[in-house]
Amino acid sequence: MSEMEELNYIKDEEVAALLNDMMEFYGYDFTNYSHASIKRRINRVFFKDRFPSFAELRYRVRTDPAFLTYLVEEITVNVTEMFRDPTFYQALRSEVLPVLATYPFIRIWHAGCSTGEEVYSMAIMLEEMNLLQKSIIYATDLNQGVLERARKGFFPLSQMQQYSQNYMLAGGQNEFSRYYSANYEYAKFREDLGNKIIFAAHNLVTDRSFNEFQLIVCRNVLIYFNRTLQDDVLQLFSESLDQLGYLALGSKETLKFTRVSPQFKKIEGKEKIWRKIAK
Repeated sequence: MSEMEELNYIKDEEVAALLNDMMEFYGYDFTNYSHASIKRRINRVFFKDRFPSFAELRYRVRTDPAFLTYLVEEITVNVTEMFRDPTFYQALRSEVLPVLATYPFIRIWHAGCSTGEEVYSMAIMLEEMNLLQKSIIYATDLNQGVLERARKGFFPLSQMQQYSQNYMLAGGQNEFSRYYSANYEYAKFREDLGNKIIFAAHNLVTDRSFNEFQLIVCRNVLIYFNRTLQDDVLQLFSESLDQLGYLALGSKETLKFTRVSPQFKKIEGKEKIWRKIAK
């Protein structure tokens, strides 16, 4: 069987049945995620874990909550890095944070934070602009496994050279190594950075807003949702932002042709950052 045939072994109706089970038994609603992406990942789990049939995979999901947790980790995308897309962080540093610096208190929501690399990047920038002490960063994801890794603040030491380059390109002001200590093969980031971050589970599909924010960052998450779910999540973000608050998305994501588009104005430049328009 070719690789392409393997990735299409489980049929569309079987994927639909499995997603329905995950919602009915555990409350995870993936039905409005990109079908092609979800199907590809479920097929990958099927072959990697050597299930003899789809019925066996479905039975395992229904009866084994630990396997369900593993499956959620496998079908959600957790690719990230520190100061990913450095020009994006340059824009935050030069266009957004100086405005937020005039506020008495700054609440930032990183939605779909994955393993936390970009959350720590934000904390570093806030510290360099003397804003960290009056800021609080809420970092959420539906995946408990990646949240636990993010909470510990350990990242592979082998990645630090790349992260240091990103940091300098993003306008970093110090030696990047001042923010972490080497611990065997891992870099442990300073606890004072983590002290300003609240990691918590939040499902963008089913959970509602939990605060008002001056900045919401959600990068490369919406691309895995269909149009209906994108609209619903963007409405959630709009309702969660203060007047004149900022919304930052990934490089392939946009507000164009969405329900909330009239409520925002894009900031100058190529970065995907919008400001909410005052009513």
